[in-house]
Amino acid sequence: MSRPTSQSALREMRGHLSRPVTLAALGGATAVLALAGPFGTLESLGAAGRLGYWGAVVVATYATGTAVDVLLRPRLSGHGPAAVTTALALVTAAAVTVVVVLLNLILLGGWPDTGNVPRTLATIFAVAAIATALFGMIAASAPAPAAAPAPGASGSPAILDRLPLDKRGALVALSVEDHYVRVRTTGGEEMLLMRLSDAIRETAPEPGLRVHRSHWVATAQVAGARRDGDRAILGMRSGGDIPVSRSHIRAVKDAGLLPR
Repeated sequence: MSRPTSQSALREMRGHLSRPVTLAALGGATAVLALAGPFGTLESLGAAGRLGYWGAVVVATYATGTAVDVLLRPRLSGHGPAAVTTALALVTAAAVTVVVVLLNLILLGGWPDTGNVPRTLATIFAVAAIATALFGMIAASAPAPAAAPAPGASGSPAILDRLPLDKRGALVALSVEDHYVRVRTTGGEEMLLMRLSDAIRETAPEPGLRVHRSHWVATAQVAGARRDGDRAILGMRSGGDIPVSRSHIRAVKDAGLLPR
């Protein structure tokens, strides 16, 4: 996995875990489990011990599920919803089971109820798989998000609203890397988890041109162009060069970026 992809995934995970509603839900789940004391913890641990144990389990398993979803879902985007939900459920269940085993070994030195280890593992796997599948079906049935708003009065592209404030500036280029789009502006670069076609739709009203299946450029940011066999290279005012594929040469010429 590339470093930019990992960094973007980590940013998305931090976003999930830092939301107030997520923190409230994790706290509520911890409290309920600490009071109920399932899997023998009611008998083997005191109130403070149960609170600490279940807090660690809840946070770790939620983080594990979030990590699996963030890292795996983009790679399954070409499959149907049922296949994606099933794959995520199975992988998440396996990962959560491993995490729970490790937490028990680290925090307790074993299982609270050592007489039912196989059944406990099977229960954890089944609960994690069912919960993941249910959440996946709920998410799939939810209304599609509204289209990105039109540029505001300032006329800035909507995609800039996705960037950190210090990375915003004049839009220069968009480039595909793995399942992410690298957004290049005069203020810097940022990786976004989205499709290039969706990113291009959010560049309006900035005049631009798709010059390759993996690249889009803002025409005002092209400093020069040169031929490279039956292809071409665009020199940008900010950042590295952008290649032009053979199939897009005519469009680049029509835009006046390359001599005829």
